[in-house]
Amino acid sequence: MSGNDEHFSIISKELGPMENFVYLLHDHASSHAAIVDPAWDVEQMIDLAKQQDIEITDILLTHSHHDHINGIDKVLQHFDARVHLLKPEASFWGAELAKPALHHGGDVLRLGESEIEILHTPGHTPGSACYKLGKHLIAGDTLFVFGCGRCDLSGGDPNQMYDTLRRLKHDLPGNTILHPGHNYSPAHPTSTLQEQAKGNPFMHFDNKNDFVKYRMQIHDRVRSDPYEPVSKDEALQCVHGHH
Repeated sequence: MSGNDEHFSIISKELGPMENFVYLLHDHASSHAAIVDPAWDVEQMIDLAKQQDIEITDILLTHSHHDHINGIDKVLQHFDARVHLLKPEASFWGAELAKPALHHGGDVLRLGESEIEILHTPGHTPGSACYKLGKHLIAGDTLFVFGCGRCDLSGGDPNQMYDTLRRLKHDLPGNTILHPGHNYSPAHPTSTLQEQAKGNPFMHFDNKNDFVKYRMQIHDRVRSDPYEPVSKDEALQCVHGHH
């Protein structure tokens, strides 16, 4: 169990060879649930839902990379669920999905008595999304605990990622609970945005060029998971100490 309030529970499992987190957002009133980024051994989540009499009615995609979507068909074999993603991600992906629900940033999904706000958070891919449920943020590969998604894969843009992370830092409350797309900091499977503002190197930069240099040229040389916190001074030293 990763988090809950009186209306909903967030259940997480780490699945597959890339330390993916798959989430089940369970609305208590309706016994309906949304599964986020179904992938790998997703039967574990399907079995759990069936054991608890939970009906998976929705599939929420944070983005379309293979390691986050390869379990969609398995879910659809068991549940008549609607696939949701952002319109720019559908264009980028180009897949022929059966009747997907295409959204824009700011849209709100209703899941029983729970509301899920869809945030457009480009940077890892053009249509990357985060899903906000109460004070919980399901962040996909936009934001990890003490890390962020790569920007050198297909569709990535470090300039967009810089803008996205600054918006998350400034627009959302510090007590927002982060649920990342990968378990790259196993001692801290979840965190708060306040903790990330203090210890996530990608949230330390006030200069876009410094951020881009750190993301694209430095980070992968100086850090590997499990990720630990990095101070602002350490992050800036990495950039200005490398030429």
